[in-house]
Amino acid sequence: MKGRQIILDHINGREAAALIVDGRLEDLLIDADGPRPGAIYRAVADRPVKGQGGLFLRTPDGMAFLRQVKGIAPGETMLVQVTGHAEEGKALPVTQKVLFKSRYAIVTPEAPGLNISRSIKDDDLRDTLLGIAHEVMGESPMGLILRSSCAVADPDEIAEDIAAMADLATAVLSDTEGEAECLTEGDGPHVLAWRDWVEPAEVVTAEGSFESHGVLEMIAGLRDPRVTLGGGAFAFVEPTRALVAVDVNTGSDTSPAAALKANIALGRDLPRQLRLRGLGGQITLDLAPMPKKDRRAFEMAIKAAFRSDSIETVLAGWTPLGHYELQRQRARVPLAALLEEQGARP
Repeated sequence: MKGRQIILDHINGREAAALIVDGRLEDLLIDADGPRPGAIYRAVADRPVKGQGGLFLRTPDGMAFLRQVKGIAPGETMLVQVTGHAEEGKALPVTQKVLFKSRYAIVTPEAPGLNISRSIKDDDLRDTLLGIAHEVMGESPMGLILRSSCAVADPDEIAEDIAAMADLATAVLSDTEGEAECLTEGDGPHVLAWRDWVEPAEVVTAEGSFESHGVLEMIAGLRDPRVTLGGGAFAFVEPTRALVAVDVNTGSDTSPAAALKANIALGRDLPRQLRLRGLGGQITLDLAPMPKKDRRAFEMAIKAAFRSDSIETVLAGWTPLGHYELQRQRARVPLAALLEEQGARP
């Protein structure tokens, strides 16, 4: 089926959203049990971690860990925001750089200034958006980023969105005194779909739409670590406790360019595979053997693929053994863990 579809439903009692483009599953969001990324806490400093430059914090939902902080005494309160999901047995990852994000606007208390997405090129439109931002934000010391979705949005809706995020930010930032408390919850899959999947699409909200639109079948296919790359090539994406291992094979293709084609195909599809499987952390690619002269072409392909990916990923580069490494934010709970928690079989 051609076109874009956003399917909003539930799976095993969990809120879920799926993005399908031209019949292929492009993104998948499933609610987890722990605190959602984006939640903001008033946290209490507990104890520093010497040698790591970090600090443990107490929150209503357990311990959190804040990196790269100094001069904070135990018992002090501060506002922090959850940046990802905690691994089993580990503290919640948080940051002091809180953001208030919606469909059109991101309010940035720690970064003053009014900014517009660089993807909006039209000078007249940029001037119009800047005027809206100035009118709504007034003399506020907080910063604002207008997202690319503003390019086709109604000016009144943009203004309302900015005002709502600014009001929320003002309320939260003024609530710094007291015991540990959750001040805002992170957005669930349905709100995230509305917030981030902004290109025109058919939106399906009927109960049971995951089954009727084949989403459950697509999710079942993600249980298989094998990924078809085309032309007979394939890869295996297999998470371990320490890292995610990706093994690329040329398969039945014996042409001179087989390895390069397989590796480029993997690089182009890797962001999607990691999104759908909810994988992050250290990722090591064991690519099909290719001459060093072909590495540049692969690097260009994988950089272009991750450029449009929303989850922060560092392309670390080549190892002495010829592997290619990445470091990716753990923004999601691994899909396998979500499906196994309730013995789920989509």
